[in-house]
Amino acid sequence: MSIYTTPLQFGYFLALLMAILFWVRGYREERLSDKKLGCVLFLLGMEIQDYTFGFAGINVLWNELNGFPRGTALLFGPAVYFYLRTQISRDFKLEKKHFGHLLPWLLPFIFDLSVFLNGPLAVQKWQSSECIAYLNLPIQLIIWCSYIYYFTLSLRLYWEYREWAKNQFSDQDLISFTWFRNLIYFMIFGILFKESMGMIDRIFNLDFYQDWWWNLAMAAIIFYVGIWGYSQVQPGQIEFDTDESTGTDKNDKALNEDLEIWKRKIQDLMEAQKPYLESQLSLKSLALKLKTNPSVLSAAIIQNFKKNFNDFVNEYRVQEYLTLSNQSQYDHYTLLALAMECGFNSKSTFNRAFKKNTGRTPKEMKNDHK
Repeated sequence: MSIYTTPLQFGYFLALLMAILFWVRGYREERLSDKKLGCVLFLLGMEIQDYTFGFAGINVLWNELNGFPRGTALLFGPAVYFYLRTQISRDFKLEKKHFGHLLPWLLPFIFDLSVFLNGPLAVQKWQSSECIAYLNLPIQLIIWCSYIYYFTLSLRLYWEYREWAKNQFSDQDLISFTWFRNLIYFMIFGILFKESMGMIDRIFNLDFYQDWWWNLAMAAIIFYVGIWGYSQVQPGQIEFDTDESTGTDKNDKALNEDLEIWKRKIQDLMEAQKPYLESQLSLKSLALKLKTNPSVLSAAIIQNFKKNFNDFVNEYRVQEYLTLSNQSQYDHYTLLALAMECGFNSKSTFNRAFKKNTGRTPKEMKNDHK
């Protein structure tokens, strides 16, 4: 055990352990997102496998398994992207067309595997051929293009999801925006750091120990993704459809209706039944109360109140808070407890909504009132 081996072994075995835990939970709870995040952890473990074994003095990968295809770079982008797809939509299913994303990795894998199965002599002949030198640059370019393409898709999906959720949920803190963003950024950082070290290595011909740093960064990413990823929840009501957010206007039907007639209906419901007191109120559940569909309701709120669903509901909650805070029976309530009475589900959501609607924080207003 040394400073070189211990962190990598910890990261490597943690990656394999967490991958198994995700796969088991995904199978048990029928969560495709867990299965996909398990794949991401497994790929991260494979990235540091060579150096983990090398620093430990285990040479099986370069002796008995020399030539066996172990590259996983072309799987990283699709794995992260499809994890996000499955996490933000419980109904998302993998279809035959999605397996086309594996072809850039699968074709070289089949070729390298066929060479490996032909024996050590075939492997040595292929590794010493001039074709390897000519193929190195094109293969590296394909890998970089894969990273750029899939991480761009992932970031675009993340931002579209954020905008979509504003018109779907009254409590944004139920949705794991920070986790999605950090996962993408950590992956981009890890890949960039690894590729930068690779270029430096080719220029200065670094030794095995100097390459250790990017492996250490990968081990840290494994720890973050494994521990924090396992604690993320997937609310069952999330049904994000990427077609809704990318040029397909599914509100055409709503726009053809007289949306002004909905203004009084919505106001009457909000004042009479106070559905905003439900902490997990969603656009879909409010549409059911009004006996309409979410598209019509969303368009009606935007047109009549000039707000998205999230701001519209939280404005009612803030007004309820202001009303209750002036009643003596609530004097013994803390700020957060009173906010919970008004339908808020978290302190951060309450503070943001309160500041947005009043221009002051709850604590400032309470001090002024005193």
